[in-house]
Amino acid sequence: MARARESKEAVREGLEADLADTQMVMVIDFGTLTVAEVTKLRRQLRPSGTVCKVTKNTLMKKAIAGQPQWEPLGTFLKGPSACLLVKKDIGEALKAYQAFVKETKKTELRGGVFEGRALPADRLDAIAKLPPREVLLAQIAGILNSVPSRLAGTVNEVPASLGRAINEVPTSLARALKAYEEKQKEG
Repeated sequence: MARARESKEAVREGLEADLADTQMVMVIDFGTLTVAEVTKLRRQLRPSGTVCKVTKNTLMKKAIAGQPQWEPLGTFLKGPSACLLVKKDIGEALKAYQAFVKETKKTELRGGVFEGRALPADRLDAIAKLPPREVLLAQIAGILNSVPSRLAGTVNEVPASLGRAINEVPTSLARALKAYEEKQKEG
């Protein structure tokens, strides 16, 4: 009995260590998956920096106890659960999981926890539809780069407009004098 307690303690400590460098945890129902399918899921998730942990719910609840950023995870730990610990790109991990679900049609995403907030499955699906991190960063960089050039264009337009207005004064004055002379001749 003491041996089992020691091994459970080691598993709990391992889970706590894994959670320490995790950005987000997703909980899936894996009850219908075979060992081969779980292995395939792990392989598909590995490039995105995601680890699939299959453990007893009570051990995971003990691992998250006292950690406010992970405590909402307890609401999803019911029945046969596997936890996907996302350590790198969240969107990439979600897309890898969705590709697996599309192939197998056997598992279901229950929800996840990100920055101490519980997110239902539909919110996680919305995150998966976002472009990859690199694309978002490139879009932000493009917006930030366009601001100085637009500002420079606006600032340069002021003297140019003033110059055009000054050049227009003599021409407008000449037209006004010509119209005045014609009016005088008619009248």
